[in-house]
Amino acid sequence: MHQPETYYRKRLTNFREKHKAVRGKLAWVSVLRLLVFLTACILLYIYHDTSRQITLICIPGLLLFLILVNYSVRMKYLRNTFRELIRINQTEIDVLKGSPKDLDKGEDLKDRTHAFSHDIDLFGEGSFFQYCNRTVTSMGRRYFAAELSGNDIERIGEKQEATAELSALPDWRQEFMANAALIATETPEEEILKWIRNFQPTLPHRLKWLPLAWTLCSLAITTLAVAGVISTGIFIYWFVSGLILSGIFLSRISRLSIFISKSQDTFKQYQKLIAFIESRDFKSNYLREQKQKGAEGEVTASVSLKKLARMIDALDQRNNLLVAVLINPLGLADLYNGLRIEKWVMEHREEVPKWFEMIAFFDAAITKANFHFNHPAYCFPEINSGSDSGVIQAEDLGHPLIPEEKLVRNTVHMGPHEFMVVTGANMAGKSTFLRTAALFIVMSNSGFPVCAGKAIYRPIRLITSMRTADSLNEESSYFYAELKRLRFIVDALKEREYFIILDEILKGTNSKDKAMGSRKFVERLAGSGSTGIIATHDLSLCEVAKEIKSVKNYFFDAYIENSALRFDYRLRPGICTNMNASFLLDQMGIV
Repeated sequence: MHQPETYYRKRLTNFREKHKAVRGKLAWVSVLRLLVFLTACILLYIYHDTSRQITLICIPGLLLFLILVNYSVRMKYLRNTFRELIRINQTEIDVLKGSPKDLDKGEDLKDRTHAFSHDIDLFGEGSFFQYCNRTVTSMGRRYFAAELSGNDIERIGEKQEATAELSALPDWRQEFMANAALIATETPEEEILKWIRNFQPTLPHRLKWLPLAWTLCSLAITTLAVAGVISTGIFIYWFVSGLILSGIFLSRISRLSIFISKSQDTFKQYQKLIAFIESRDFKSNYLREQKQKGAEGEVTASVSLKKLARMIDALDQRNNLLVAVLINPLGLADLYNGLRIEKWVMEHREEVPKWFEMIAFFDAAITKANFHFNHPAYCFPEINSGSDSGVIQAEDLGHPLIPEEKLVRNTVHMGPHEFMVVTGANMAGKSTFLRTAALFIVMSNSGFPVCAGKAIYRPIRLITSMRTADSLNEESSYFYAELKRLRFIVDALKEREYFIILDEILKGTNSKDKAMGSRKFVERLAGSGSTGIIATHDLSLCEVAKEIKSVKNYFFDAYIENSALRFDYRLRPGICTNMNASFLLDQMGIV
């Protein structure tokens, strides 16, 4: 079994050395460029009598200077790549040591009305998302968040296979992440896709022949004017006509240029990432299927995007004074480049969303693979789709966010359509157990390995009621808000099967009413053939198990040792008899 921290530390040391070496080369290149420039200036000061002397100094000097500039650009790219790889490996070391504080919390992804994400802290401070998300693109981030919260139970085995394959490619994954992080995008991907979907050409494509014909005529007229065959006045009239013709399309081309230029960095980033994906052969059908989205046209996605990048660069030259004043009137360069870009957009408007989705998929898949690499002892649950199979059969099940030295694992076997009632003292581990079971389902459905020694899982969707809050804006009480949540669960059960997790339901009413209502609700859930867990302090709810065989009682115990309250966080069959409220009130001097 590999050691993730050893791998990351080795990579960190290696990239720090390479980064230092590249910085040294860049310093020397800067000095050499200055020396070449000064040497050329000194030689020109001494030898400038003839054009031959000037040429022999300027041409070699310029060539050498350009070579050094080109080398400097490549070294800067390497420096930035190594810097990003240093950050990636340092981040993983920090996370393994329990310090994921600087990672994206996903606060904007919180949804209080979601079927489960708010209840189990899927997003936000200290969340599972914060702990494992390593996506680099904004679409990849949203794709990953949608996977976690999507309740999708299809193709889990294929997702696992893809996660395992990418997990075995840590170097490739880090290169993908580093390349993606090097280019800052100005325009969000969603805005680009919306623009492409709604794009309508504004330039006259029936005149696509005009720029070439105009350029040929301009060459002929210029040559004849220089040769004295025709008057300069004819050349001037032709030149002015070119200015007028360019001006006719100026506003339309400017609107196109403004948006497409802001999108250029995004297209460049995606072209590089797609080319990186295209260069890799995958074994998993799931990965190969996604990769195929970039090869559905006559040419690959990376080639098409590279072509677009060149066209955008050409259109951007309209801001160059030489192009604006000379080349545009004589060659209609704006019209030519605008027509090419519009044609490209119309030809690829159906493919671009697929390319963007492919990048988002791989970005999210790399995040899952990174998690798997960091937890080599975790297992992929064996998928059993039989309708009469138990949902969760897990040995040594634990919560993935609890440090291993503090983690207490439990064995959980839930039979077909079984409903578990869990009792226990305050702080004994009930809520942690609920979140552990919920995360097991979320991770299994998403293709993650789970925090267990061995597991068998029947795919099922998750729904919870654990953290209901009142709403002053809607003038709803806590109790009414909880009733609405339970109504939401009941309505959802009419459409499909769910795994239900409830934490102390009907907290907003009196004890007798709560006991009666809770019992009736559990009886209804059990009678519907549901599967789930409810945590409660209400021991009367445990009586349901005597009447309904599918309802089982379990508890977390607490005990007093040397005048101190102790917990072992072990799940046991039966009903809890030790409660701790009175003990805590006494110990804290409240009573």
